[in-house]
Amino acid sequence: MATKKKGKPAPPAPAPNVVEVATRGGPFEGASPVVLRRRAGKMLDHLGLSGVELSIALVDDATIHELNRSYRHKDKPTDVLSFPLHERPRGWKPKGAKGAEIGAGWPHEGPLGDVILSIDTARRQAADQGRPLLAELTMLLAHGVLHLVGYDHRTDAEDREMTARTRELEAAASARVAGAPR
Repeated sequence: MATKKKGKPAPPAPAPNVVEVATRGGPFEGASPVVLRRRAGKMLDHLGLSGVELSIALVDDATIHELNRSYRHKDKPTDVLSFPLHERPRGWKPKGAKGAEIGAGWPHEGPLGDVILSIDTARRQAADQGRPLLAELTMLLAHGVLHLVGYDHRTDAEDREMTARTRELEAAASARVAGAPR
């Protein structure tokens, strides 16, 4: 056990987060599971979450189309789906929070939920916007993670808030850590 000066015990280290990435319908060129796992870990750390488990699936349009039809009753592919494993805690409001404030008070450890990313749709969207596939996937991953912790975009105000928090997570995920790869 680590101790602080004057013999006081140090607070316990936060529980590590776990990020698993599965691929179905790939492999997908330019969509590295290792890079996305690392970026997701940075997002969870930025949110101040600890002891959570995030599952990411990289899929093709056929797979996400079926999921979208089955769970959202929308008969078309989409770019990202999120499946939270917890309801937003009573009285917990993410609106206006930034960084670790978003995860402050998040009472759940263990599985957080699943984020499903369509590589086919992300690739088209990235090409349409003239940006790299990794940038598009990072944005979609951030968007999906925010849904898992209770953000939504049903109103214009919610959409503006979610867009701002998505950009924040994109920056955190893309930031270089001294001596570490992106």
